Amino acid sequence: MKSLKFYYIFPFFIFSFLVLSFPLITASRILFRGDSFSVKDDSHFITSPQKTFTCGFYPIGSTTNAYYFGIWFTNSRDKTVVWNAKQDRPVNLKGSKLTLRKNGALVITDVDDTIVWQTNTTSFDIEKAEVLETGNLVLKNPKGDVLWQSFDLPTDTLLPYQFFTKNHRLVPPLRKGSLSPGYFSLYFDSDNVLRMIYDGPLVSSIYWPNPDRLVYGNGRTSQNSSRFAYFDGMGRFFSSDMLQFNVSDMGFGILRRLTIDTDGNLRMYSLDSSTGLWTISWQAIAQACIVHGICGRFSICTYVTEPKCTCPPGYKMVNGSDWSRGCRPMFSSRILESKQHVKFVEIPNVDYWGFDLNATTPLSFESCRTLCLDDPRCRAFVYRLTGEGSCYTKGILFNGYRSPGFPGSVFMKLPKNLSASESGVLMLEGTDAKCGSSPENVLFGSPSMYVLDFKKVKWIYLYLFCSTLGGIEILFFVLGWWALFSKHGIPASIEDGYRMVSSTQFRRFTYTELKNATKNFNVELGRGGSGAVYKGVLADGRAVAVKKLANEFQEEFWAEMTTIGRINHMHLVRMWGFCSEGRRQLLVYEYVENSSLDRHLSRADILRWKQRFAVALGTAKGLAYLHHECLEWVIHCDVKPENILLDGELEPKIADFGLAKLSQRGGPGSDFTKIRGTKGYMAPEWALNQPITAKVDVYAFGIVILEMVKGSRLSSWVVDDSECDHEQDSQLVKFVSMVKRKIQSDEDSWVEKIVDPRLEGKFIKNQAVTLIEIGLSCVEQDRNKRPTMASVVQTLLDCEDETTQPT
Repeated sequence: MKSLKFYYIFPFFIFSFLVLSFPLITASRILFRGDSFSVKDDSHFITSPQKTFTCGFYPIGSTTNAYYFGIWFTNSRDKTVVWNAKQDRPVNLKGSKLTLRKNGALVITDVDDTIVWQTNTTSFDIEKAEVLETGNLVLKNPKGDVLWQSFDLPTDTLLPYQFFTKNHRLVPPLRKGSLSPGYFSLYFDSDNVLRMIYDGPLVSSIYWPNPDRLVYGNGRTSQNSSRFAYFDGMGRFFSSDMLQFNVSDMGFGILRRLTIDTDGNLRMYSLDSSTGLWTISWQAIAQACIVHGICGRFSICTYVTEPKCTCPPGYKMVNGSDWSRGCRPMFSSRILESKQHVKFVEIPNVDYWGFDLNATTPLSFESCRTLCLDDPRCRAFVYRLTGEGSCYTKGILFNGYRSPGFPGSVFMKLPKNLSASESGVLMLEGTDAKCGSSPENVLFGSPSMYVLDFKKVKWIYLYLFCSTLGGIEILFFVLGWWALFSKHGIPASIEDGYRMVSSTQFRRFTYTELKNATKNFNVELGRGGSGAVYKGVLADGRAVAVKKLANEFQEEFWAEMTTIGRINHMHLVRMWGFCSEGRRQLLVYEYVENSSLDRHLSRADILRWKQRFAVALGTAKGLAYLHHECLEWVIHCDVKPENILLDGELEPKIADFGLAKLSQRGGPGSDFTKIRGTKGYMAPEWALNQPITAKVDVYAFGIVILEMVKGSRLSSWVVDDSECDHEQDSQLVKFVSMVKRKIQSDEDSWVEKIVDPRLEGKFIKNQAVTLIEIGLSCVEQDRNKRPTMASVVQTLLDCEDETTQPT
């Protein structure tokens, strides 16, 4: 009970702190010429017409008297700032103010009347300053013309319809609460391509889009001169270099922001108006370790549930609280210039991107080793085996990245006399890449400038006293609620997950509600290994699909509930809630009206080619979200046409995800206690008792898209247990072998012989070839040769908008 009380009391004090940190907002909307307000004046803010945005002074980090002037989302729980006037120069609580001077300049002055920041509008006829409902701070003349706007000076965030051009650059702070600009930035390069770069004190390195590919290989074009980008109110992003994407919750009515974060990743966030919290609806980079410079020089990044940094053998951390400083050698670098006194230590699955002294393919391992040994500048060499040996000698060790799928190793050049403990095998744990990222506490000027006003302190104590009394009442209410709903013995280890989703549309139903909604479970939609599904209509008129879970332990049910309740993607079936009463455990999903993909493939009114390609792309996006973007790393383990549902527009939605046990991102994935999946769609690693990773979903997806192209099953998975799985496997093997032979034979018509004849040739050949090639790569026996779902999505997007359409 003590831990439960703490659980509810702690968020309350956090909320109280945030309330006190951001003074109460009055209805002030406009600052007229000649007016001003000070930092110390709690009542003066400029708000947008509907109070979506607030403009004023706000405290920086954990400091008490250092304030910035900026704009923030009024109703976000953490008062998320989207713009500030001068990132590296806060002002003091006492005496600092904002003034719209009579000469038309908007000016911020510090306690000693020095000008910290001002607009370049002294020669204009400025009448007033106001914040538009778009979040744009503008200065207007008496005619209402905008003569200056904050949208022209973005910091680290873009808002809807805020144009980003060649003259702009998004730069995050060095760390949360920092007063200094960071090393990452988003900008338009000289080749007209939108890029992200790490520009640190030692090296500069572009990391997005993928620097290993050419411009067109990344789906971009440099053949433009306009250089602009923006996103609209629906969450659709457009750029002149042909970069386009849609957020996962696309639609109007949601507050969004596009921000480059302190970890160097570009993310789109959506605001949940009921909780004030942000959710990620798109991000540029799925694996955080791909960001260059995240761990500093010599260091190696390993992605587990979050990026972890570690030093290679023979090196140690420069600064114990800041990984951006990287590692340093525990020996003199001059020793490496002597061939007689060095050795090489292998670190498997690690690559250091860029800064190659030499890159040779093919080359034997011994020749590569000799190449590095003979070059006094060489600190290590990377040797890759991808059919033939590739050798890369490195003069600078930066952007270290460990990936289980990397087909090679780095061989560190170290002194022979280095002790075994110093040159041993690299440990994978590492420490958090965000170490030392706590907000800075910086004072400007003399200490006397930052002495608190005693009257202010007394008001703070009054606020705290009143808030505490209110908190006690809330605590009693919450404890009563908990006592009422805890009678079913929910496992303590998963209570947190339920609390995280209980404030959203996700809710708890009673068994009687669902029994009435389904008319006593009268209409069965389907039945699978996890239970039967029934159609129902809720009291509010929503059509739902209710699944009765069978043979599930309570812990497994709650694990699924806490996971699916937080997952939302346009290509995943939405879960509305659950029921748990004794042994009765049910899940409530949205109803998807057009049934499953398998029924459409077997019908007389078959899916047209455009619809099939859209289903393949949508399914890939859904799986990529589960594998790479979801807050929890979800492996579906049962991808098949029966679990791909089609809505009214024949857009795909993946069902039954989360029923399999979750696997920790980056972990071994071998903790599945039983085989899951459906015969005919199960990857070889299930039978070989190998660790289960997301590649089992890739394998099943490959079979599904080959079946969509072919128009029929590649495996008769509904069989008696007495039948041999070998017969099913052989059918797939024969088909794959036949397709590969046709591809190698260079027949012009080989595609037509594979694509579903019921389409009567009405398909786009390039798309068909792409789908077939993806399918073949996905069903490789060696899982390391299978692509990731993220790369599958990118490949499909590259050929989505073909000019030649089927007739």
